[in-house]
Amino acid sequence: MKLSDCISQLKYECRGNDVEVTSLEMDSRKVNPGALFFCIPGGNVDGHDFASDVQKKGASALIVDHWLDVSLPQVKVDDVREAMSLVAETFFDYPTEKLKMIAVTGTNGKTSTTYMVKTIAEACGKKVGLMGTIANYIGSEKIETDMTTPDPIALQSLLAQMVEANVDWVVMEASAHALYLRKLKGIRYDISIFSNLTEDHLDFFETMERYYQAKTLLFTNEMTDKSIINIDDDYGKRLFGETETACVSYSAKQQADYQADNIISDVSGVRYDMVYNRQKYHVSVDIPGEFTVYNTMAAIAACIEMGLDPKKVIESIGVLHSVPGRCESLNTMGHGFGIILDYAHTPDAIENILTTVRRFTRNRLIILFGCGGNRDKKKRPIMGEMAARYADYCIVTSDNPRFEEPEDIIDDILPGVEAHTTPYKTIVDRIEAIRFGLDLAQDGDVLVLAGKGHETYQDVKGVKHHFDEKEIVQQLLSNMK
Repeated sequence: MKLSDCISQLKYECRGNDVEVTSLEMDSRKVNPGALFFCIPGGNVDGHDFASDVQKKGASALIVDHWLDVSLPQVKVDDVREAMSLVAETFFDYPTEKLKMIAVTGTNGKTSTTYMVKTIAEACGKKVGLMGTIANYIGSEKIETDMTTPDPIALQSLLAQMVEANVDWVVMEASAHALYLRKLKGIRYDISIFSNLTEDHLDFFETMERYYQAKTLLFTNEMTDKSIINIDDDYGKRLFGETETACVSYSAKQQADYQADNIISDVSGVRYDMVYNRQKYHVSVDIPGEFTVYNTMAAIAACIEMGLDPKKVIESIGVLHSVPGRCESLNTMGHGFGIILDYAHTPDAIENILTTVRRFTRNRLIILFGCGGNRDKKKRPIMGEMAARYADYCIVTSDNPRFEEPEDIIDDILPGVEAHTTPYKTIVDRIEAIRFGLDLAQDGDVLVLAGKGHETYQDVKGVKHHFDEKEIVQQLLSNMK
């Protein structure tokens, strides 16, 4: 593709010839001959500093925000990140124009809701692509990922593959970071869902207001045709009043377009009556917890608003029995206690999983958790306080310490734990902490392993070591008498 065609959506100034572009790249280490290189400015690394390096590797041209002293053709724009999203969309031939697009945003519930939408739509005969925290899917083909929202080049490439594979719908998680960093610029969604907003990512956004404002970028007429919003959430209620898009509401506590009544939640799952368009539909899902009510309502509403038959939608949601790493019950190999694996890594998520599991715990509720390194430190004592408030015993350990010392992270957690009289133990090594938890567990206890969920690695000093808690639990249990 010619450079002039690649930049057809941009406002720009250009120096140099109209060269041929064979690929797009934002990582100088991956540049091949013919690549159009985006000089992304950053806090630690500035892509402009690598212009000479990528020229030596055969890059065809540069996208910059200021002119550089190199002989390569340069396209100067105000915002290189935004330009990358728009150029990627053009380079891969506008794939979202050939797909039905659904986005889910919020602090908690994004992954579960996307899986539920995929389950319903496939049961109704649609071929569905999914992009999210656990993995990406093209129909039944699973593609591993370690990023909630890929960079724009990878994102548009994946969407183009979905078009090639005759995918009908794409449902994806839209993180606040992705919205703020313009990764989704140029994409227009048929439906966007807002689940909730609780404290998270304040290491990046600093305040809840800035976090909220990043989320609201999705709910504009530029990006979304119709919004589906949880009005039981305070920020959701605010968004419902502020968004300029066509909008429908869902609630388990007040009158809404999609309303849950007669809710029953126990160890077997949730059951409730959903009132929509003056009709009542009975919903039954084998995943426990109040959050399941909200996640299923969001998914059901999205599928109905996309034109699927309500009765078929309600019938289809019932085939879903679990979402990987979300309130997932593990095989305890005949031992008398239970083990729940959950991705909970925010104060609100800790509260939700513990209050849910408490309902079917016959004896003690034990939680094993930590906090991620190089992330929001303010939430660490709050997570500790929530754990100690709702559990009978706390095991404080390491999560993904990244470039922090695990002991320092634990020290930040403990003031919250010690605000209660709940007994606790700190064990830095997470495998040893799991071993201790299994030894501690007695008949009728439930051990909640919080924080890792679906992840199969532990990030230490920039290296991702294999760490699959399902494998670890099974190995440790097999060695127990």
